[in-house]
Amino acid sequence: MNEPVLRLVEVTRVHGSGETAVHALREVSLDVFPGELVAVMGPSGSGKSTLLNLAGALDRPTSGEVELAGQSLSGLKPDELAQLRRRRIGVVFQDYNLIPSLTAAENIGLPLELDGQHAVAARQEARAVLKDLGLGGLADRFPDQLSGGQQQRVAIARALIGERRLVLADEPTGALDSVTGEEVLSVLRARCDAGAAGLLVTHEPRHAAWADRVVYLRDGVIVDGTVAREPARAIR
Repeated sequence: MNEPVLRLVEVTRVHGSGETAVHALREVSLDVFPGELVAVMGPSGSGKSTLLNLAGALDRPTSGEVELAGQSLSGLKPDELAQLRRRRIGVVFQDYNLIPSLTAAENIGLPLELDGQHAVAARQEARAVLKDLGLGGLADRFPDQLSGGQQQRVAIARALIGERRLVLADEPTGALDSVTGEEVLSVLRARCDAGAAGLLVTHEPRHAAWADRVVYLRDGVIVDGTVAREPARAIR
């Protein structure tokens, strides 16, 4: 059996201390495997964002262990974590976080450039990714020249370029209409089918239907985890 790309082992995250302490997560364990898309659902304040931040090496657990591709993150220094995020983890935000002064190809290739790749090579790879997504004609457009759905697909392409093994998506369709949202989820699903591991935070059951599994959080605890029906991948 494949080893998980992401492993959380009895992870607890406490904010503050004493009487004001808030337990955002309580002994959460979760594995996400290559080719798998896992949806995370739960009410506001249930710990979804905290889980995503820990998975993306943007925060450290109070106790427990976070592993990426078999490597524990607990002993890594800040610069090592930053390098890991650039090379192995892609994050898709609800508000896209594209740089307005850069073209679509430049936005997508930026992580590769920051990691030392020559700009020409980085943008050539970015153009290839855009072509794969059916957006090859948009490579030289700036974000304000793209629709919301196109911007989000560019953001997903940026999150997956290079050797990214894990993609994290925080309500990626929240600002989109239903048709465009489905297109974005289709891209995310295809990338996971191609071998990436995905973690999708959503409050929409119809979006969670694109996932292989759905994990429910309440008060920082996983209260249920289900295996999606096989036809769920075919829902379009």
